[in-house]
Amino acid sequence: MNLPNKLTMLRIIMIPVFIIVLMTGHYYSSAVIFILASATDALDGYIARKYDLITNFGKIMDPLADKLLVISALICLVELGDVAGWMVIVILAREFTVTGLRTVAAAQGIVIAAGWLGKIKTILQMIAVPALLLQNWPFSLIGFPFATIMLWASVIMTIISGVEYVIKNKSVFSM
Repeated sequence: MNLPNKLTMLRIIMIPVFIIVLMTGHYYSSAVIFILASATDALDGYIARKYDLITNFGKIMDPLADKLLVISALICLVELGDVAGWMVIVILAREFTVTGLRTVAAAQGIVIAAGWLGKIKTILQMIAVPALLLQNWPFSLIGFPFATIMLWASVIMTIISGVEYVIKNKSVFSM
């Protein structure tokens, strides 16, 4: 297993640690863990592209690790009363749709890598979650609802990227 794939697996291993820390009321510590886990996403992608270490495993597991990290955080935030449940349902619906499409494609021997809109969606989510965990700090000092704006932006981009993903890959369903 190459280094980018090891970083992806590290991100997955960090998820239960993040959940335990968050659900025991340590918002700031969980934000640090989430940010570190998110950083492995940028790092594994950079290393994979720079050193030509892109693998089918990475194409599948990297976006899955991102989904698991973000969805775990958002579900915990729903449980804690910090995020509306419907927003997580929209995000989950998109992720299940994309995963289903990838599964159908994989059965046909096709690997579908993440697209740019999906990457932007992930970045927005990975900004929104720590902003929520930090309770909008430091923006709360000036009354600017940064965390809320980032959450809404991520939900909107989730919808846009999901629609784009289905349209772009609709040929997979006709095979």
